Amino acid sequence: MNLLNYVPGDSFLHKLNPVIKLAAAFMYGVAAILCNNVLGEVGFIVLMILISYSSGLGDRAVRLTKTLIIIGMLMFVIQLLFVRSGDPLLVIAGFCVFTTGGLISALLLSLRVVAAMLPLMLLFAITQMNDLCNALVKKAHLPYRYAFIVTTAFRFVPIFTTEFHDIQDAQKARGVDFDTKNIIRKMQLIAPLCVPLLVSSLKKVDNSAMSAEMRGFALRTIKSGYKDYPFTWRDIAVVLVLAALIIFSVLFLK
Repeated sequence: MNLLNYVPGDSFLHKLNPVIKLAAAFMYGVAAILCNNVLGEVGFIVLMILISYSSGLGDRAVRLTKTLIIIGMLMFVIQLLFVRSGDPLLVIAGFCVFTTGGLISALLLSLRVVAAMLPLMLLFAITQMNDLCNALVKKAHLPYRYAFIVTTAFRFVPIFTTEFHDIQDAQKARGVDFDTKNIIRKMQLIAPLCVPLLVSSLKKVDNSAMSAEMRGFALRTIKSGYKDYPFTWRDIAVVLVLAALIIFSVLFLK
C-alpha cells in the first residue's frame, strides 16, 4: 500500500474544507519549526499520530513516521558532526567528534523534519487533489493555472513513489538484491532505478499535458467547477486552534 494515496473517510479531518486542510498542514509545520524544545518536538509528533488515529489513519501515520525518522537520522548525523558549539562530548585522539550544542541541534533538526513533514504527507490521505485544486480556485481565488500546478505537483508524488516501487520490484524479480545492509552498495543499486523512473516520468508529463489541453485547460475559469466548498465551523475552529498552537510554540517552547 502506498502511504501517500488518498483514503476515503467520514472523519472530522476528511470533512474539512480542502483549502483549510492545506493551510492547517502548513500551520502545524510552522508551529513545529518554531519550537525550540526537544520534548516539544516529540509532543508535536505524538499529537499528530493521535489525531491521525482519531481519523482512522493511525497505522499510516506510524509508518510515515518511521520513514521520516530515516530522513531525520541523516540530518541528525550531518548536524551532529558540523555544529561545534557547546562543550565537547566525544573526543578521540585529541579531536572533538561532537559537542553538546551539536547534539541538541541535531536532535532538534531531526525531530523538526519529522514533525513538520508528517502533517503535509498525511494531507494526501485525507484530500483528493481534484477537490483541492477546485477549492483553491473557488475559495482562495487562485488562478486555475497555478492551482493546477500546485495540485499536480502533489498528485505526482504518490504516483512517482508507486512507480519507483514497481521498478524496484521488477529489478528484484531479475535477481537484484536490495536487502543489503551496505549503504554504499544500496546507493549503487538505487542509481540505476533513476533512469527508468525519469523516462517514465517524462512520458507521464507529456501525456498529462496533452490530456489537459484536450480538456480545455486554457478555458477554465472560477465558474468552471460545479462543486462548491463552503467554510464551516470546523474550518474556523481548526484555524483558531492552530494559530493558538503557533503562539504557544513561540512563547513556551523556546
